[in-house]
Amino acid sequence: MLQNRITDIPGLRVGHATDLRLASGVTAILFDDPVVASVDVRGGGPGTRETDLLDPERTVERIDALVLSGGSAFGLDAAAGVTAWLAEAGRGFPVGGMRVPIVPGAILFDLPNGGDKAWGRYPPYRELGFAAAAAAAADFALGSVGAGTGARTGRLKGGIGSASARVPGTDFRVGALAAVNAFGNATVGDGPHFWAAPFEDGDEFGGLGAPAHVPAEAYAFPMRALPGAATTLAVVATDAALTKAQCRRLAVAAQDGLARALVPAHTPLDGDLVFAVATGAVPLADPVVDLARLGDVAARVLARTVARGVFAATSLPGLAPSPPLAGAGLPPAWRDLYGA
Repeated sequence: MLQNRITDIPGLRVGHATDLRLASGVTAILFDDPVVASVDVRGGGPGTRETDLLDPERTVERIDALVLSGGSAFGLDAAAGVTAWLAEAGRGFPVGGMRVPIVPGAILFDLPNGGDKAWGRYPPYRELGFAAAAAAAADFALGSVGAGTGARTGRLKGGIGSASARVPGTDFRVGALAAVNAFGNATVGDGPHFWAAPFEDGDEFGGLGAPAHVPAEAYAFPMRALPGAATTLAVVATDAALTKAQCRRLAVAAQDGLARALVPAHTPLDGDLVFAVATGAVPLADPVVDLARLGDVAARVLARTVARGVFAATSLPGLAPSPPLAGAGLPPAWRDLYGA
């Protein structure tokens, strides 16, 4: 049964570890079998682990998992926890009689969000990473969980979003997951309408459609301007059989989804990046046209994913709530969510 999640791609599982006291967490994306992967980094302030090996010219072809974490540079430890879980499961790249799990990762900045970051000598992200891997399943929560626990956007709380879609005219499916912690805004001005509204599937993020008018102030540059303090981390996945170079091109195309869902996007203040992974179950009939179709759908799915992450987000206990959305006609769930 399809769930409108990245796990609609067979062979993927997602797990969260959430620490409300810390106001942070970790999200792990595990693959039942190693997958081909690459990455495209557009933001000016990224924080990453083992992304160099995703370059098409590098030797390692496949990876075992991906990790998204809060905690800024401290959160890079989360990948060690996922690596440990995979090693215990006997997973990894065979090297001289041993197996080394290949686990790239990326972090977002959530340190000043009001959570208790007095963790002592060592941050808790390694253990959170292990717990996230252990919790990986086909069904998983959206909103203020995992890497999206302490995330926010220019005006509202951020969070974990996910969506999927079939690629028209083919047998392919594309899914996406994002931890939305953007410098830019996901909504148009102070109203409830999302920039991603033209791509919405049903009422997955409110069903309000696009606003009748976009005021000039909706494009105003956000007031919060702390370099490196914002990042949207995304993963797009497909069941198509792609090479590393084709995965890289898919990640490049999917970046358009961030630009369609966030205003502004890809700034020097963000660390925006997109991982792309391919399970290889469905071969390409035309390497050029099919890849173009995949990229087109990936961009739209990622735009929906970002909006779903913000729509599902909730304020955390003990922390300052997101600013309320203004205007009449707000759906009841939004009034409850944002106190508007």
